Amino acid sequence: MRTLEESMSPLSVLWRIMRYLLLRPETLLLLCISLALWSYLFHTDDVKTIVQSMNVMKGKMKMTPTDGDDVVDGQKVSRTWEFRSPTAAVYSIQGKRDHMEDRFHILTDTINRSHPDIFGIFDGHGGEAAAEYVLTHLPAVLSKQLQQYERQKENSLLNHRSILKQHILNMDKELVEKLSASYDEAGTTCLVALLSEKQLTVANVGDSRAVLCDKDGNAISLSHDHKPYQLKERKRIKKAGGFISFNGSWRVQGILAMSRSLGDYPLKKLNVLIPDPDVLTFDLDKLQPQFIILASDGLWDTFSNEEAVHFIKERLNEPHFGAKSIVLQSFYRGCPDNITVMVVKLKKRRSKAAGQ
Repeated sequence: MRTLEESMSPLSVLWRIMRYLLLRPETLLLLCISLALWSYLFHTDDVKTIVQSMNVMKGKMKMTPTDGDDVVDGQKVSRTWEFRSPTAAVYSIQGKRDHMEDRFHILTDTINRSHPDIFGIFDGHGGEAAAEYVLTHLPAVLSKQLQQYERQKENSLLNHRSILKQHILNMDKELVEKLSASYDEAGTTCLVALLSEKQLTVANVGDSRAVLCDKDGNAISLSHDHKPYQLKERKRIKKAGGFISFNGSWRVQGILAMSRSLGDYPLKKLNVLIPDPDVLTFDLDKLQPQFIILASDGLWDTFSNEEAVHFIKERLNEPHFGAKSIVLQSFYRGCPDNITVMVVKLKKRRSKAAGQ
């Protein structure tokens, strides 16, 4: 048993004081504020990374799965995933599937604006491994490359389009190598949007889809689905020695209902499936957008682009900006798939004419 003198030694007293201070919520809050202030004043890269990591961690805490308590058409929605921030919201359900293979990601740097905001939808198939791998690795790699680009863009030959394309193709190589080693045949779509002050860049592989609502309420397609029945895709598949057949939907080699994806190593080895993204760039000053919808194909099986834009436009004042409502409506219409919808609200912009 320790004596009173030992328990009151200087080191013991100091440890007690530090432990008391460090465990108080006020101290943790003060630490976060200090880091943010230091980053704002001195633009220290290390502090930027710490602050961004804190923001991502907050988002992940909100994205943890919960038992669904919504009932649609007499059926209980199995599990739900959700995320909310002042400018973006996501609602996602497992639906009638045995597993949840959809993944999504939002990475914003609201403090330093060191790179464009990154939004991603990854709809897995054949298991969760591919979508989970892309979720874990692609946004982080993009963030690092984009930060470097923003610091050196005057002397760089790259741009947002080339960065997206390069890293999506690199991600597929990593994924195919990793999953083929364990004979895991999983694959995933990849829909990524980079939102900067004046420009929106969207890259797509597969059949997840992005749509924008312009200033007049019109639906503007931001991506193109990659389906086997499309003439360009059908010709490419046939030239590679493959075929498409109808089994509920048109499928590559009678297996996959999309003609491009990340992963799916058996079809990649046959050269009938490719990972090449379409990358499109949009002028925000010209479009004057109100919001963007990014969603897995579960939504687009039951909603057209125009229907989805009109539906969300009427519900932007809801907590999830209409994302939850449209997901549940899609489930009500009979979609059997996982359904994930992300809505990004955009600030009102001055027109070019007004700014002149």
